[in-house]
Amino acid sequence: MPALQIRDVPEDARDLLAERARQNGQSLNSFLRDVVMREAGFARNAALVDEISAWPHEPGFGADEVLEALDAGRQGR
Repeated sequence: MPALQIRDVPEDARDLLAERARQNGQSLNSFLRDVVMREAGFARNAALVDEISAWPHEPGFGADEVLEALDAGRQGR
């Protein structure tokens, strides 16, 4: 797995992050890894939204039709 190194982080910012890590019962390394993974997830989500937004908008089912189909499926159980 690749390693990341971040330079020139102000000491007060590092101290705040270390305190957050301590409050979560984590090492600073584990806490920052979670932050990086969360940000990567946000980036993937944003890319997916952009991709879906580019899909052609064709008339399809409206909310009422979807709800009716769900109700019919539930009644058939």
